[in-house]
Amino acid sequence: MRIDILTIFPGLFEPVLGTSIPGRARDAGLVSYHTTDIRDFAKDKHHKVDDRPFGGGPGMVMMCQPIFDAVAMVEKHDPDAPVTRILLTPQGIPLTQLIVEDLATKERLLIIAGHYEGIDERVIEELKPIELSIGDYILSGGETAALVLIDAVVRLIPGVLGHDQSADEDSFSPTGAGGERLLDCPHYTRPREWMGREVPDVLIGGDHGKIAAWRDIQRLRRTEQRRPDLLHDESAAPPVR
Repeated sequence: MRIDILTIFPGLFEPVLGTSIPGRARDAGLVSYHTTDIRDFAKDKHHKVDDRPFGGGPGMVMMCQPIFDAVAMVEKHDPDAPVTRILLTPQGIPLTQLIVEDLATKERLLIIAGHYEGIDERVIEELKPIELSIGDYILSGGETAALVLIDAVVRLIPGVLGHDQSADEDSFSPTGAGGERLLDCPHYTRPREWMGREVPDVLIGGDHGKIAAWRDIQRLRRTEQRRPDLLHDESAAPPVR
């Protein structure tokens, strides 16, 4: 997979994408990251990419042309690979594991990380990106949201994790008897006793059938207690495109 990131802060990405699972995926040749500075496409000598909003109000708005030109140039690289354009915005579709699973099957993602008050609506209308939100809160810019999205997607690319089934029992994966997307079960490791709290006996008995049954019960119980909405959501969000 090729992942392009358009941003005004390209230096934010390498320290994260070069480490842990995203870095391992790149080192294995399973994904490549390409950051592009939107300021390089500004028309003035000061590399200005924002201006005051029409109608007044606080803050600044990112202008159309630098973003449009950046997308056009980036898509000329590897032009045979179909591109899925994504814009991180608090007004977007809430990001879910189902959407992440769908994006992990794409050949190429182009992620636009906006900043300031937002992006001129006209360039969004022209580019028609998938608009995604990582939560009902506001960040300083789309860069950190882009990192969240990339990490969630890359770990699902086959071969990235140490075991191909490592993600199958994660929270929000379809682990329920009817395919419900449940929370994960509790996990334990050594020592067997810590501060008066002991590991459940079933996990030490060696009966894998009982262990699997216990974990299924714990997933369901934890989901009922913490996220009952997951059990009653009859219409999971469809893949984005």
